[in-house]
Parts: sequence; structure tokens; C-alpha cells
Amino acid sequence: MLIVSSREFRENQKKYFDLVDQNEQVIVQRGKDKAYILAPIGDADKLSVNEQLIEYVRQAELELTNNKVTPIEDPGNIWESIL
Repeated sequence: MLIVSSREFRENQKKYFDLVDQNEQVIVQRGKDKAYILAPIGDADKLSVNEQLIEYVRQAELELTNNKVTPIEDPGNIWESIL
């Protein structure tokens, strides 16, 4: 694990990004009370920050809460139940 100042990070960003790509944990210290972990974002992380997807899930949860669901009577023939 490496702890670097924000100034050091700014001056050598490529170096620290490369270290993170090699699975090294890098923490950027900003002042006395703030620190940040530098980490790559994977596909799952990208989904978690997709506002459109988050809104879609919220709407689905609301529909479920309000019992606005279509029961599927035959899992072997889903279309028969929903059409």
C-alpha cells in the first residue's frame, strides 16, 4: 500500500495509475483529514452509477410494492402469461 500526497499524485498520475493496474493499493492524502483510494472501475461498477438503470430499478421496486405485477402461471411458457 502506498500513501501519496495530492501534489505527488498530480505530478505523477501515470505512475500511480500504472501501480493500481498492477493491483497495488494507492491512497491519495489530501490535507490532514481527507484521503481517497485509487481503484479501477469494472463493468459492475459502471452499472451502479448508471442513473437510467437506477431509475428503472426504482420504478420496478415501486411497482412491486404496489402489487402491479403480472403473475407467471407457467414458467415454461412465459409469453402465454404476459400477453
